[in-house]
Amino acid sequence: MAATPQAQAQPSSAAVRGRQRRAREEELLVWPDLVFIEFISAVLFTILIVILAVMVDSVLLDRANAAITPNPSKAPWYFLNLQELLLHMHPALAGVVVPTVALIALGAIPYFDTSNEGQGEWLSTPNAWLLTKIGAGVGAVGTMLLIFFDASKHVQIYEWIANGELNANPDSPGFVAWPSWLSGIENMAAIRDNIAWPEWMFNVPLGDVLRTDLLGFPRVELDWNIPAFLVEQFIPVNTMIGLPLLLSFVAHRAGWAKTKRDHMVLQFSGFIAVYITLTIVGTFFRGEGLVLIPYTIFAHE
Repeated sequence: MAATPQAQAQPSSAAVRGRQRRAREEELLVWPDLVFIEFISAVLFTILIVILAVMVDSVLLDRANAAITPNPSKAPWYFLNLQELLLHMHPALAGVVVPTVALIALGAIPYFDTSNEGQGEWLSTPNAWLLTKIGAGVGAVGTMLLIFFDASKHVQIYEWIANGELNANPDSPGFVAWPSWLSGIENMAAIRDNIAWPEWMFNVPLGDVLRTDLLGFPRVELDWNIPAFLVEQFIPVNTMIGLPLLLSFVAHRAGWAKTKRDHMVLQFSGFIAVYITLTIVGTFFRGEGLVLIPYTIFAHE
């Protein structure tokens, strides 16, 4: 005798019914569980903004004058990290390529980390907290060291140690300067300008190699400056790719990062630390001429 539709719809055992009941009790619904919390957060955030707007005066400078460029001239705070990158590499690389690749890489994380174990949980792996601290620490400290190098702070430290004072007068007798034979590693610009590159490397005629005219397009008149390419593109790209890969390799060899999610936690923590560090430096440590010195917008008062 065939079972009725009602009988077929019933769970086959008490264990199955118990599992279904537990799964239903553990569910979080969009309404009211999620939307209600978001609504309360939005209300509190709005109240906080209103209080700040009433109690704190906004910093308003003089009316903008197209004939006078402020010094320093800074982007909005949310773009100051990109403006900081512009000081260290080619503008197209810092302003277009790096942000695009970063957004694509962030969007690719769910396609790389395909494990369902601990899905939706913060720091679900055993070493997640350790990897978060390592990634954030290495990202922040490493970024600061690279910025200090490009600002020639290692030269200043050398002269400080050699002369016994931080701002020793270069014209004073007995002043010990940064060795001339090391002038090629004062900063990234020095690598391009102070190293005795062969003359032919500054003007490689790529127009004779990229024969676009053979394809029916206008002929490309392009001269390749190899030292500028190395400093503005090759070294920054390999640094941004190589150092994160090296960090993951070390974490893997040390036994800290054992799964794909471990590596994603490590890399994401490092990315956020780099992002915040670049923003802080661009906001508070770029003064007139974007020189690396303490700076505040309240300095004019």
